[in-house]
Amino acid sequence: MAQVRPYRGIEAADRLADRRSRLLEAGLTILGSDADPSELTVRGVCRQAGITARYFYESFNDKDDLVGAVYDWVIADIAASTGAAVAAAPPRGQNRAAMANIVRTIADDPRVGRLLFNSQLANSVLVRKRRAAGGLLTRLYGRDVGTALGVHESEQGKAIAHFAVAGVAQAFSAWLDGDVALDADQLVDHLAAILDSLTDPKLYGA
Repeated sequence: MAQVRPYRGIEAADRLADRRSRLLEAGLTILGSDADPSELTVRGVCRQAGITARYFYESFNDKDDLVGAVYDWVIADIAASTGAAVAAAPPRGQNRAAMANIVRTIADDPRVGRLLFNSQLANSVLVRKRRAAGGLLTRLYGRDVGTALGVHESEQGKAIAHFAVAGVAQAFSAWLDGDVALDADQLVDHLAAILDSLTDPKLYGA
C-alpha cells in the first residue's frame, strides 16, 4: 500500500483531522444560529467550512451523520467540563457548580445553547439525540442522588430525576428565548436552589 506523503509538511492524518474539525464547527454554526434551514446541506456546510464538497465524505456519510457528530461533540465537551467542575466542588456546592458551568458555556457560545435547548430546532436527528441524552442524564441523576442520600432506587426517585432533568432543560430554553428575565448568576442560583431542594430523603420514599 502506497504511503501518503506529507503535504506542505503536514501529515495526511492531521489534514483529515483539521478538515473534520472545520466541518464540525461549520455544522455547529449553522445548527446553532438563525440561519436559513436550507443552508443545512452538505454544500452549505462545506461552504461555511471553506472546504470543497469532495472532502466532506472523508469524515461523514451524509448530512445526518454530520448533525449527529456535532451533537455528540458538543455534549461530550460540556459533560467533561461539567464533570470536572462538580468533582472540584464540595458536596453542598455540586449542583451550583454544574449549573454554573453549563450557563457559562452556553453564554460564552450561544451556538451551544441553541443546539442543546432551542425548542424551535426540530431537526429529526437532534430530536432523537436530545431524547437519548435526556434519558441518560435522568438515569445518572437518579443514581447519583440515590448514592449520595443512601437510598435505594424508587419510583419516587425516578419521577424526581425526570422532573429535574426536563425542568432544567426547559428553564435553559426559556432563558435563551428571553422568556426568563434573569441574569446568568441569578439563573445559576435559582436552579441550584431548586436542585438542592430535591435532595430531601423523604422525597425518595426513604
